[in-house]
Amino acid sequence: MDDDRRTARPPVRHPRAGWLTVAAFVSAAIAVIGFQHPAKSLLKKPFEKLAVAQIDIAPSADAFGTSGEVKLRVVLPGERVEYPLEVEGDPSKLAYSWVRTGGDSLASVPLPLSGAELVAPEAPGMYHLALLRDGERHVVNEMTVAVLVPFAEKLGATLNGYKIGTYLAERLGGKHDAPEGFIEVGPKDVDLQVTTHLRVSDFLTHDGQSSWPRYVALEPKLLDKLELVISQVRRMQGRDTADAESVALDVHSGFRTPSHNVSVKRSARDSRHQYGDAADVAIDANFDGRYTAADSRLVALAVEMVEQDHPELRGGMGVYTSRRYSTPYVHIDARGKRARWRG
Repeated sequence: MDDDRRTARPPVRHPRAGWLTVAAFVSAAIAVIGFQHPAKSLLKKPFEKLAVAQIDIAPSADAFGTSGEVKLRVVLPGERVEYPLEVEGDPSKLAYSWVRTGGDSLASVPLPLSGAELVAPEAPGMYHLALLRDGERHVVNEMTVAVLVPFAEKLGATLNGYKIGTYLAERLGGKHDAPEGFIEVGPKDVDLQVTTHLRVSDFLTHDGQSSWPRYVALEPKLLDKLELVISQVRRMQGRDTADAESVALDVHSGFRTPSHNVSVKRSARDSRHQYGDAADVAIDANFDGRYTAADSRLVALAVEMVEQDHPELRGGMGVYTSRRYSTPYVHIDARGKRARWRG
């Protein structure tokens, strides 16, 4: 059971983020065999600020998950990340690099665009893809790539001064999980959209720590599942999923550090919140402007329907409608196996 509720904000209408419409594009999702040396013209000043140009390129439709709404990918430093693109013309004439979110300088030496897998930056942080052609640059803002701080870099109970605590895998080993790594979050990253309806701030631990950077484990498969649930709720209410009006929601609890989880009343000892694949959410599922037990029942039904259609996203669900909770909510996770309970 989980009860880590912040004061629920009243339902707010979130406009659905528009996606870049791309016509007459040729798919660049080619299998990556290897990278050649980038053109010498790009290596003269590889980290300089280049002129911004209109290069006709965008993430392909399948880059945004099954829901079509996920705007985040995670990867370890220097590893390859799948980033399907649609490019007008010959993609072999393009090179790519990365820019930090909120920045404009290239973060790595440009490499040829050879396919759908790209080499991630070596330094942890949040990045947007930068496409380069003939000395001009276009930054693809529709998708953010988060380069993780590897789990092994956590020293004892802290990471770079931020208190995280100890996972069961560190104490007991065996079959217990541990996150692959943590997303490093700075003050400018908290409002970054990770899906159409969700931001980085929705998943930060509510432990009162005020130092920066902060760290969060977050699995894109959870984001995909939450967006699919939102879409299912809309369909159940006869709402057009393509219109501007969207469902209102509040994330009571996203990621929890183990040190914070032990202080949460009725929380599971090995709560999935610690691994970045769980969230407690209140959704105005009947569009009446309130969060009620009736909404939670509708959300639970939507979760069942999503898992039936997408068994790869199956997981735990807890419905919390007891009077001990000022705002009813539903725990949703993507642990990989079915679990159900009531609180």
